[in-house]
Amino acid sequence: MISFTSAQLDAWLTAFLFPMARIMGLLASAPFFGNAAQPRRIRLVAGLVITIALVPALPPMPAIAPGSWLGLFVLAQQIVIGILLGFTLRIAFAAIDIAGDLIGMQMSLSFAMFYDPENAAQTPVLAEFLGLFALLLFLAMNGHLLTLSVLAESFRLLPVAVTPLGGGGFASLLAWSATLFSAGLLLALPLIAALLIANLAMGVLARVAPQLNIFAVGFPVTLMAGFGVLMFSIPYLGSALERLFDQAFRAMAAVMRAAGAG
Repeated sequence: MISFTSAQLDAWLTAFLFPMARIMGLLASAPFFGNAAQPRRIRLVAGLVITIALVPALPPMPAIAPGSWLGLFVLAQQIVIGILLGFTLRIAFAAIDIAGDLIGMQMSLSFAMFYDPENAAQTPVLAEFLGLFALLLFLAMNGHLLTLSVLAESFRLLPVAVTPLGGGGFASLLAWSATLFSAGLLLALPLIAALLIANLAMGVLARVAPQLNIFAVGFPVTLMAGFGVLMFSIPYLGSALERLFDQAFRAMAAVMRAAGAG
């Protein structure tokens, strides 16, 4: 008859539960993985499969009873680490949404809203378009696989332990969050500059020909100029988004190193 001791059972549970908590935290908060359109059962199964695949390659887990207060603390800490990883990557996509908001406002399309099931809110159409474009590019460059690679590397940079997270990890995340506004503005800058020139031209035209109804003419001109510049900017937008995603993956590693430094 096969028998198990409580110490052996605790060791097996900790070897599976602690990594799974971090993985589930990332899957709940990271882009693509945490999409609200995906059923929760699919995400749960994906988390279990990823955990089973990663557990043999992970460093040894601490000898802690998962049902103890210390084990629950470590479990909650792993969930927070996973959420930090996913939130760090999500900042890059939030910068793209800000760029879409700025472009839509300059093109007078800020009133054209679309329901975004991921954010459960109304989103400007251009922000939704750029978000979908960025997500497709993210998948084309195997960003989902790179995310899982960074997740596996996080167990080496920040192993499962009873020591609390260092405050440097949250400081590094706040420093990276500045990209939310700078990258969003830089992505939208070509269209903002082009539309500013178009608006200046319409202002000069209104002064030269006062009888011209500038409101009737300016709206279609702004739309055509915006879509034209956006059409020519799409081929160059891919390289900019690729650099942004590369910075996001570097920021994820930096957050883990800073949190592990204590």
